[in-house]
Amino acid sequence: MNTQEEIKYEQARKRVQKIKGFYTHAIVYVVVNVMIVAVNIQNLSPGESYFHYKNFFTAFFWGIGLLAHGLSVFIPQWFLGNDWEERKIKEIMEKDKNNKWE
Repeated sequence: MNTQEEIKYEQARKRVQKIKGFYTHAIVYVVVNVMIVAVNIQNLSPGESYFHYKNFFTAFFWGIGLLAHGLSVFIPQWFLGNDWEERKIKEIMEKDKNNKWE
């Protein structure tokens, strides 16, 4: 049987993995988009402006994905509270217990 401390440790480890995954995603986003900007600047004609929608397409839509990833990592803890999962599990178990066909 797992002790309460082991359960808390496992939850914290999973949370750290989610945060680490988000930071990795953010770093890859920045590196790739810097490379795209560099390539786009090199391919500009003399006098051509960099500000065309096609130059921001990848950064914009990938940025939406990165934002969603960040929200999925950080908002549940802030929005639902620290013990929300435990409370919800107990609520569902009580509901199932009361709805048994015996």
